[in-house]
Amino acid sequence: MGAAPSMPYTAEHLVGTFVGDESFPLSSDFWQKLLELPFDAEFPSQRVHEACQLLAKNNCNTRHLAKILFHLACYVQESMSTSGVPPLVYEKAVNVVYFTSVFLKHLIGSAQDGGVELYLSLHDNESIPKSIMGDQTIEILVIRNVLNFIASVDVRYIMNNKLLLCGPPPRSNDVNPFLDAAMAQDGRLVSSVVGKLLLNYITLPRVPFNRASYSIFYDRSENSVLKRVGSAAANIVLLPFSYLISSSSEGSRNPIADSSLHVLLVLIHYHKRLVSEGYSVIEYQVSASSDSLPKENTFFSDNPYCMALEHATDCELDRVDSEDNHSDQHVKLPFAPLFDTLGMCLDDETAVLLLYTLLQGNSTFQEYVLVRADLDTLLMPILEALYNSRRRTANQIYMLLIILLILSQDSSFNAGIHKLILPTVPWYKERLLLQSSLGSLMIIILIRTVQYNISKLQDVYLHTTCLATLANMAPHVHHLSAYASMRLVSLFHMLSRKYNKFADLRDKKLNVSENNSIEISSLVDVVCDKGFSLV
Repeated sequence: MGAAPSMPYTAEHLVGTFVGDESFPLSSDFWQKLLELPFDAEFPSQRVHEACQLLAKNNCNTRHLAKILFHLACYVQESMSTSGVPPLVYEKAVNVVYFTSVFLKHLIGSAQDGGVELYLSLHDNESIPKSIMGDQTIEILVIRNVLNFIASVDVRYIMNNKLLLCGPPPRSNDVNPFLDAAMAQDGRLVSSVVGKLLLNYITLPRVPFNRASYSIFYDRSENSVLKRVGSAAANIVLLPFSYLISSSSEGSRNPIADSSLHVLLVLIHYHKRLVSEGYSVIEYQVSASSDSLPKENTFFSDNPYCMALEHATDCELDRVDSEDNHSDQHVKLPFAPLFDTLGMCLDDETAVLLLYTLLQGNSTFQEYVLVRADLDTLLMPILEALYNSRRRTANQIYMLLIILLILSQDSSFNAGIHKLILPTVPWYKERLLLQSSLGSLMIIILIRTVQYNISKLQDVYLHTTCLATLANMAPHVHHLSAYASMRLVSLFHMLSRKYNKFADLRDKKLNVSENNSIEISSLVDVVCDKGFSLV
């Protein structure tokens, strides 16, 4: 095997060699043996954690993380070949993405906590073909190939897939070299990636599943360590081969669509916090460690993916109006199926976040939604989710209410929802609602949410948002149902009682304060009249 020890090529031996202290050059056939081996062994999570710690300890000298990422980038590039890709290339790609995911997640997490460095550069004595690397860094090479793969490969021709879960958004002091590299790509590639991810979400590509299981990293309490991958940066690197790795998520609506949406949301909501000129590096490090950088000394970088989404246009309209010379630089989407897909998926909070982002940032999509005659497609699942608000967190409820608030700012929306009659509302259990308008139902649900918030959550922002939406709707109310009218009167009665209660308490406090003031004033007059000293 050349530089590698002469031992059986078992998964345990190869993993141990990878995390060990001996460095193997890129040209060593060790990498081919590592990536050709099917990972079907089962390691307890404690063994996996120990292996990750060993790699973190030895990676400074071996640079094996950078080398495995280099191979990942190469197989991504090779997978995009137009001349036909040998099956072995896809097999190696599956292995390298699976293998990389666990270690990359651990190292990025440790780097965010200040424990280790990633060491993504190779040693100077490492020979790399100039035609492959050029002047790029490893992270730029990986991300560029990843994004090109996403934008160019048709998933209908890929045979397997894998759901990679997305973790929480990065904090101000997180280390995200891959996300930073993604933000540095040119505008045309950014637009292509945003468009392709959204098309994957819209079209719900159905591909044959290969149920082969890769379970090298095994924990008897959970299906796989890979399922717990929570690093946003790791997901960015590994997304392309979500098309390749077999899925073990039986309950997923559509793994490719879900993965695409998760990564899109990570991309469009990532903003790197930068330090203003003149701000001390020492001050920055101290502030960053406490996650409380002063606002006046920092600013957030522009996000090209967010800007691409904000300028997305309806491809159907672009076919009619082709005079826009810059339209080829914009993301072009079929708004009609996007609208329908969102309506079907609003029980999922990621779909709610996408809808909010589009309505808040993309005026073209907002105008499209407002002129749709079937607004119940979006509103009914939102209202049903608010009706079942006890199953949701305050943040999820707030996002749904913000969407309603945005829509209610349009007068035509407020008028239109009272013209759309619902034959019945099967999920509303308190009363049988027959031939009620969509506007009446919206008022009923908003009032119900106000009452739930007062009794349970007591969140002032939820309260304000509900009442603001009702205020926007008020001038356009038409043919309100009897039950909705009754709920309005009930809400007014409840708020009046609370107002009167607090008004009485305020008056009592004022009276007590005035009485005390009078008593003190009288005492001072008496003391002064008798010549007593107050000192």
